[in-house]
Amino acid sequence: MKAMILAAGRGERMRPLTDHTPKPLLPVADRPLIVHQMTALRAAGITELVINTGHLGAQLTGVLGNGGAWGLRIVYSPEPPDALETGGGIFQALPLLGSEPFLVVNGDVWTDYPFVRLPAASFGLAHLVLVDNPPHHPAGDFALRADGVVEQADAARLTFSGISILRPELFAGCAPGRFPLGPLLRRAMTNGQVTGEHYKGDWRDIGTPQRLAELDRELRQRRSERLTLLPTGN
Repeated sequence: MKAMILAAGRGERMRPLTDHTPKPLLPVADRPLIVHQMTALRAAGITELVINTGHLGAQLTGVLGNGGAWGLRIVYSPEPPDALETGGGIFQALPLLGSEPFLVVNGDVWTDYPFVRLPAASFGLAHLVLVDNPPHHPAGDFALRADGVVEQADAARLTFSGISILRPELFAGCAPGRFPLGPLLRRAMTNGQVTGEHYKGDWRDIGTPQRLAELDRELRQRRSERLTLLPTGN
């Protein structure tokens, strides 16, 4: 399975940090945020990545190259500086992603979600990873039924994590240009063609400098605690 990391956005909420650095390259515990995602994907056996680029995209390609340093193969889908939004960006990259289902990950999230558990088949047009609603998004996005179908119910909503498996057929009838992914998912939900799962592990939307700093402190603390537990030589 191929994966796409969405990395083209301007990152307005992260300014001034993103004035000179694309958000996916902002450092977290001494590694760019996007590298945390790349290594997690590689650990799950996913080695072929598509990354879309927009704002300061040359920095991304310069740092990541062809992905060989991480045991990956990266191809890029360049977009205009103002980007194509989620739907438009994925649609443009479809020729690079192929005809089979593919994984999509937002470039501004951090998680310990084990990508290996995502289903490779046996779902409709999309499979979404949903998480508990964070404080900054208390209303959530979608509801998950007991049978695993995702719908637009008003009650008991969860938050879309930005992690999904999509089929190219989800984009049938789309035209090149800027458009969001959400309306396509909602259209598919009306036909019962979206499944999902509720992940209760660690997930963060790194949308502000404060959240970035909090994650950096936590990961450094965890690393320090692990080092403290390592046995020492005599």
